[in-house]
Amino acid sequence: MASRKTTKPTTIPCLPCKGTGEVSRPVRVGRQRRTVGQQTGMCLNCFGAGEVAAADSPSEGR
Repeated sequence: MASRKTTKPTTIPCLPCKGTGEVSRPVRVGRQRRTVGQQTGMCLNCFGAGEVAAADSPSEGR
């Protein structure tokens, strides 16, 4: 019987967060909704891992 081959899934760095797992969003206040700063949060594309599976990534030209 042949042994099982375990292949690690290929991953690429997440494009929105550039592999860090965090993205910055502007913070807006007041009636005119003026920007006063930025707040860092978890990347929702990779859920903070910093990398996505190559099969899940959007291809170029879509």
